Amino acid sequence: MLELNIKNETSRLRAVILGTAKSNGPIPKVEECYDPKSIEHVKAGTYPKEADMILEMEAVAKVFKKYDINVYRPEVIENCNQIFSRDIAFVIEDKVIRANILPDREREIEAIRYVWNQIDRKNRVILPEECHVEGGDVMPWNDYIFIGTYSGDDYPDLITARTNMDAVIAIQELFPDKIVKSFELRKSNINAKENALHLDCCFQPIGKDKAIIHKNGFLVEKEYQWLVDFFGKGNVFEITKDEMYEMNSNIFSISEEVVISEKNFTRLNTWLREQGFTVEEVPYAEISKQGGLLRCTTMPLIRD
Repeated sequence: MLELNIKNETSRLRAVILGTAKSNGPIPKVEECYDPKSIEHVKAGTYPKEADMILEMEAVAKVFKKYDINVYRPEVIENCNQIFSRDIAFVIEDKVIRANILPDREREIEAIRYVWNQIDRKNRVILPEECHVEGGDVMPWNDYIFIGTYSGDDYPDLITARTNMDAVIAIQELFPDKIVKSFELRKSNINAKENALHLDCCFQPIGKDKAIIHKNGFLVEKEYQWLVDFFGKGNVFEITKDEMYEMNSNIFSISEEVVISEKNFTRLNTWLREQGFTVEEVPYAEISKQGGLLRCTTMPLIRD
């Protein structure tokens, strides 16, 4: 049996699901894309090649091996994009919560069924149908659970709106002892620089008390301000619109001292090292073209 344990984003990682880029399928048509960044690259003819993405993901697998982390990979489904394992499920405390994701992506759940089946049945949660949620929007942070959401009337028209208030309420009911704090995110189907696909596209806690944040990703300024005050201005690294577009907030913590980051994030990586972090740099620029980065491709199961 797998004894799940996730209380926050940064405790020492012991077990994780890392997505796979194998048999990723043909380049999608514009109308098959789920986010504005993918659309941009399909139109420009710069959509990432499978071989390049496989190499990038193997670089992450290698870092996990170095730190002696138990890594699970999805079973490979022919011609299916299975890179973003964070979208399909997420763990809080000892429970795994299956995401209600876009209907076209149901198959991705089957590919991690062998992991799901190793978890005590009482700790496997499937939310009611009206709850839309993806793991990129959900961040356990000790006494808190931070959740990115969108409650505008145009929610049904936005392919980029992935988590609704029904899910926020359901998660609060599942974890009555936690403070669930939701944040309205800025959404756009067409402009990747004005779109925070998930909360981890514009914010992420790191270390014990620090955070990376992009102000414009938040629709309500006082919600952004709450986070800055919570972590303290001196502990917050503010990223620009271009850095958000390149996914600078979507790095991944192996522990409170060690992070995996994209090798081109020069300004961020320099700051992280100044703060005393060990930064394991990997190439991930091709995967980034699909609107996700390191946090999106990993789904932590056990942290100390």
